[in-house]
Amino acid sequence: MQDTHGEEQVLTVGIEEKLSVGANMTYGLQHLLALTGIFLFPVLIGQALKLDSSVIGYMIQACFLTTGLVTVLQSGRMLRLPVVQGPTAAFFVAVLSAGASVGLGTAFGSMAVAGIIFMLLAIPIRRLGLIGYVNKFISPPIVYGTLLIIIGAQLASIGLKNWFGSAGIGINFIASLVTVLCVLVCMVVGGNTMVRRGALLWGILIGTIFYSIFGTTDFSAVASASWFSLPGVFPFGFGVSIPIVILMLLAFLQASAEAVGMYTLLTKWGKQQLSNERVNRGLFGEFLGCTLGAIFGGLGTTSYPENIGIVRVSGIGSRYVTMTAGILAIVLGLIPKVGMFIASLPGPVLSAASTILFGIIAISGVQMVSKVVWDELNLVVAGASFIISLGTMYLPAELTTKLPLAIQSVVTQPMLVGVVLLISLNTIVNMWLRPLLARRTEREAILPEATSEVV
Repeated sequence: MQDTHGEEQVLTVGIEEKLSVGANMTYGLQHLLALTGIFLFPVLIGQALKLDSSVIGYMIQACFLTTGLVTVLQSGRMLRLPVVQGPTAAFFVAVLSAGASVGLGTAFGSMAVAGIIFMLLAIPIRRLGLIGYVNKFISPPIVYGTLLIIIGAQLASIGLKNWFGSAGIGINFIASLVTVLCVLVCMVVGGNTMVRRGALLWGILIGTIFYSIFGTTDFSAVASASWFSLPGVFPFGFGVSIPIVILMLLAFLQASAEAVGMYTLLTKWGKQQLSNERVNRGLFGEFLGCTLGAIFGGLGTTSYPENIGIVRVSGIGSRYVTMTAGILAIVLGLIPKVGMFIASLPGPVLSAASTILFGIIAISGVQMVSKVVWDELNLVVAGASFIISLGTMYLPAELTTKLPLAIQSVVTQPMLVGVVLLISLNTIVNMWLRPLLARRTEREAILPEATSEVV
C-alpha cells in the first residue's frame, strides 16, 4: 500500500481527460488487481460460516457487482473523481459477526436498511445532506488511523491459524509459506509496476499452483458453473434486526471516514474543489451502490487506498479509467465461473494472503497516526480506545451471552467499540476540552505579567 498522504501530487493525466479504449482497459484492469478484498473476504466468510462453495461463489459475484456499481457511480455523475470502491474490512467484520449470530439473510437485510438510512443523511440537495458536515468528527488521523490498527489487530486471529492443517508442518503450512514469500518478493522488488500492485494476487496464483502440484485441488465446480447469470434479490433470504442495523451503521460510518479522506486527496491532486455538497454526492453514491449490493448479497464497499496509490504512482487520474474498471467488475459479476474459480482456491493459500492484507491494514493505520502530535490528550484518546477495544475480544462468554443482542453485537466487536470510543473521546478531548485548556493556559500566562507590572 502506498503512502497516499504525502506531498501534493501533480497528475500527468487529469481527472477529466480521456484516454483510448485500450488504455482505459489496461489501466482499469490494473485497478481491479488491487481489489484484494473481493478475492479474500467472501471466501473467509464462507470458511468461517461453513458455507457451500456455490454460495461462496455467488457472494464473490455479488461483491464484483457491488464494486462495479459504486465505482461507476463515483467515477460518473455522482462524484466525478477517479475513485475505485471495494469491500472493506469494516463490512467484512460486520457480516461475519452477523452471519454467525443471525444468518446472512438478516445480515444483508440489515445492511440494506442501514444503507438507506445513510442515503437519507447524505441527500445531495442544498443543506439536506448531513454527513458532509460531520466529517470533522470521523476523519481526523487519530480517529481513523487508530481504528485501522484496531481492525488489523482484530483480524490477526483469522488468517494465521488456517495455515496449519494439523499439529505438524504439512502441505498447508508449506503452501502458505510459499504464498507469503511470493507476496513479499513481489512487493519488495516489483517497483512501480503491476508486479507490486498485484502482489497479493500473484502470491495467490503461485501458491495455488504449488498446492495443485503437491496437494489436492478441486476445480470441478468451475466447469459445471454457467457463463452468465443475473443476481438474485436477497438470495440468502431477508430479515432485519435492530442490533445488526446498528452494527452496519457503524460500519458505514467507518467507510464514510475513509471515503472522505480519499476524496480530499484526489481533489487536491486534481486541483479541484471539494465542497460539502460534493462530499454528500459522493457519499450518497457510495451508500446507494452499497444498498443495491446488499440487496444482491454483496459486501459494502469504500474507496480503496491501494487504488489511490495507483493514481499517485502512475499519475493517471482520469475518471474514465476507473469507470472502465467499474464496468469490468460488473461484467465479472455476471459470470458465475469467475466466482466459482475464486471460491475453489485452496484455503491455506487464501489465509496466507489474508495475513499479509490484515498486516497492511494495521500498518496503514500506523502511517496515519505518525502525523499525530502525541501529547497527553491524544494519548488518552488513542490509548484508551485501543486497549479497551481489543480487550472486548476477551470478555467472558458467561457475561456477554446474558446481554441483550443489541448490546452484545457491539461490545464483542473491537472495531465497533473502537469507532464509538474514538469519535466520542476525540470530540470530548480534542474538540471541547483542548480549546478550554488552551485558553486557561493563556490566561495563566497573562496574569503573572499583569501582576509584575502592578508591582
